[in-house]
Amino acid sequence: MSTPKKIGRRSFVKNSFKAGAISTLSLSGFPVIVPATVFGKNSPSNRINIGAIGVGRISREHDMAETLKYDKARIMAVCDVDSKRLGEGKQYVNDFYTKKTGAAYDGVTMYSDHRELLLNKDIDAVIISTPDHSHAYLGIHAVEAGKDVYLQKPASLTIAEGRALSNAVHRTGRILQIGSQQRSWAQFRYAAELVRNGRIGELKTVYVGLPGDPAGNEEPEMPVPKNLNYDAWLGSTPYVYYTEKRVHPQNDYSRPGWLRMEQFGAGMITGWGAHHVDSAHWAMDTEYTGPVEVWGQASFPQSGLWDVHGLFKTEALYANGVKMIISNEIPNGIKFEGTKGWIFVTRGNYRASATDPVQNTENAKALTASDEKIITSVIGPNEIQLYKSTEQHGNWLDCIQSRLQPISPVEVGHRSCSTCLIHHIAMKLKRKVYWDPMNERFINDDAANSMLNRPHRYPYQIKGLE
Repeated sequence: MSTPKKIGRRSFVKNSFKAGAISTLSLSGFPVIVPATVFGKNSPSNRINIGAIGVGRISREHDMAETLKYDKARIMAVCDVDSKRLGEGKQYVNDFYTKKTGAAYDGVTMYSDHRELLLNKDIDAVIISTPDHSHAYLGIHAVEAGKDVYLQKPASLTIAEGRALSNAVHRTGRILQIGSQQRSWAQFRYAAELVRNGRIGELKTVYVGLPGDPAGNEEPEMPVPKNLNYDAWLGSTPYVYYTEKRVHPQNDYSRPGWLRMEQFGAGMITGWGAHHVDSAHWAMDTEYTGPVEVWGQASFPQSGLWDVHGLFKTEALYANGVKMIISNEIPNGIKFEGTKGWIFVTRGNYRASATDPVQNTENAKALTASDEKIITSVIGPNEIQLYKSTEQHGNWLDCIQSRLQPISPVEVGHRSCSTCLIHHIAMKLKRKVYWDPMNERFINDDAANSMLNRPHRYPYQIKGLE
């Protein structure tokens, strides 16, 4: 069967599947025999074609892994600046579809440059699972290319980048889901509903427990691996010499060293903080605002490669009078304390990946309270009931089809991230800062306002933030 070049891939696939129960797809030079009954209502013409940008640890163990479970989605492209990981990412997806369909599958296209992937008009949406410093940059490129986006948290490296990202999403009308998956877990939604409906009385204080990161050793300069485009990996951040512990392991998918470097992220305050602060804001009904005062302290390594905060404690005050305390001294999770009791919610035994730094207690309870009656009460039909989702990636796919907002929309993700970054700025300045949530500026504080953005290295600038 010959197909004129003017007929697009999607039209060709649609017409081919109309022909009968067996179809032959040639997606990357090799035919793939797939029974049409495998897809049913999720036939190729109805499925969401996805490109995965960044196919390292969190993509393989979480983002791609979760998305592949849905028949309505098809990962058709992978992109990474490390060619070794790129090839392994392609194999990962091909192996999944081979096992699923029972036929040899080779339908995944590789890209070393995300811009080339975004030019592919057959790709409807992208999953961005890259280091923190490239989240906003890639997210903006994607929505401006007309793609819907699943974006790993935190939303951005700086508050200014987060604002630019949110503006771009709203300007383009794309669906962007922040990967704050705790919103899709029953215990976090239920805890938020209990707080919002007054089960613990008037909310007074929120305690957020986060770990700190350890210091590391000095690491020698090493030759850049031939398989790594190190300049692109550094992106907008300043050039620094390559050493493996600064980037990611070359021989496995264990926890990468960049997570412990301020050049690429703020450490646990945004790493886990973007989750817990987001869940706290949900219960506090402060999803679209932020604190008005923040103060605190933290220890930072005086030597070595890793330089994000270690032990710390910060406190914040919100306009409604609620105080938030974040510290490594608090058990990992969120405690809501009111005038009539308290609720503590955590992930229980869940770990997002095998190399999560937090070891959960065996049989840990996901939800506890000062009185058992608090967490056995039923939220009535006339009470506040929050957005319900059973899984973050599935909710994103549903919203791509419905064009409704996802459970973790970009502005909410930006506000959670910016709150974490305000706490980080207070840590760095070692004093109280006063925040104006409406204008997203510190009040009468040039030093703090100078930390709202960072210089961007050419050619990786975000327009307007050069």
